Amino acid sequence: MNIVHLLSFREVMLSGSVSQAARNLGRTQPAISSAIAALEAEMGMQLFERRSRRLHPVPEAHYLLAEVTDILDKLDTARQNLRNLKALTRGELRIVAMPGPSVFLVPRLVSRLTSAHKDIRTTILTRSSPQVHQLISTQSYDLGIADLGARIGGTSQLVTPLPTSTCCLCAVPAADPLARLDVITPADLDGRPMAALHQSHSTHRDTRAAFAAAGARFDLRYETQYFIPLLNFVELGLACSVVDVLSAESYQSYRGLQQQGIVFRPFRPEITVDFHILTPAHRPPSHLASAFIALWQDEVLQINAALRGGAGTPRA
Repeated sequence: MNIVHLLSFREVMLSGSVSQAARNLGRTQPAISSAIAALEAEMGMQLFERRSRRLHPVPEAHYLLAEVTDILDKLDTARQNLRNLKALTRGELRIVAMPGPSVFLVPRLVSRLTSAHKDIRTTILTRSSPQVHQLISTQSYDLGIADLGARIGGTSQLVTPLPTSTCCLCAVPAADPLARLDVITPADLDGRPMAALHQSHSTHRDTRAAFAAAGARFDLRYETQYFIPLLNFVELGLACSVVDVLSAESYQSYRGLQQQGIVFRPFRPEITVDFHILTPAHRPPSHLASAFIALWQDEVLQINAALRGGAGTPRA
């Protein structure tokens, strides 16, 4: 059915005349009459009796009016919902993220995006990076945040990766003399107890290589799957560690400025970690997902800018 035909039919039924329907719709009387005739031809039945130059609806026309009204109302609702989705006032955002960013950074960015809009529903699922990659490949989440430094095994054709590069910092106990340094190098950590991610992770390999290049001894005492747990060993004064800047920011968020037992300093030579935004390859991101991705990229740029500007610590 042609929408114009349905609108014309409904307006004739409600207004009682072709001339009034034409005025209400801003169309000509012949255009309205033509639409009614086309609808009758498509339906294969007469919807109006023509008497004394007026249209009188047959009983079936009243049934059709109820159905047409329901269809047009649903179209109006869909049109308004689409406008709301484009304006980011309504919708659903499904995110699956690795543990570090999912604890504080992702909720903080989601809050910025949704706090003024009660009709946006958000799901945040925490999974390991390989699991994030797998779940996005099922096309069932809007976006994922993963660290692919663990050699996930190639880029799946079902996932579109967008890397965001972050710097690494050296985490040292707040009471350690190293905390007084502006920059920490492998020579400063020579023979010191260290905590690091598992050996297959890029930061482990790059940190070990930096120590070897400087002729410093890399004394690995603690090894974990994620950055956040290994910061406990640093806080207890048992080790130092080279960690990504987003994990450092997460630590600061949950400890608060007054209770931090760790100081973060730039590490040289520079070691980077790419956090990938992953989106389903076979469907474009929604306006809501695209807005979150823009927020994420801007936030990471600001955190790195603060670090490179000589602050030595992420933003509080």
